[in-house]
Amino acid sequence: MDARIDPAKALGLAEGDAHVIRNAGGRASEALRSVLISQQLLGTREIVLIHHTDCGMLTFTDEVLRNKVKEELKENVDHVSFLPFPDLKESVVEDVALLKKSGLVLDVPITGYIYDVKTGAINKV
Repeated sequence: MDARIDPAKALGLAEGDAHVIRNAGGRASEALRSVLISQQLLGTREIVLIHHTDCGMLTFTDEVLRNKVKEELKENVDHVSFLPFPDLKESVVEDVALLKKSGLVLDVPITGYIYDVKTGAINKV
């Protein structure tokens, strides 16, 4: 979701080479619906999960954001998990594991990486 990242450029892909699914934090649980559609209807047979340094999801908790929404919008979102995380590497490990364990995801290669927004380096986790 981060506007600083151009997935095609970062990965050396041409238009149409990959089905890119983006969301806040790159969380797999939120992307699962799209992964299922991509695999079942578009033939996707590999998953590359990328989180990035300097991610905003490292800066808050569900409680903080729920309180902010309650205060500013006068809405109760206690039922919503915003999926923040305190550890970038661990978030990649957890999301790759979620995809590998899911009965909704085909048995395909699934790898996780961290993109460094300052250097452009992509490191496998």
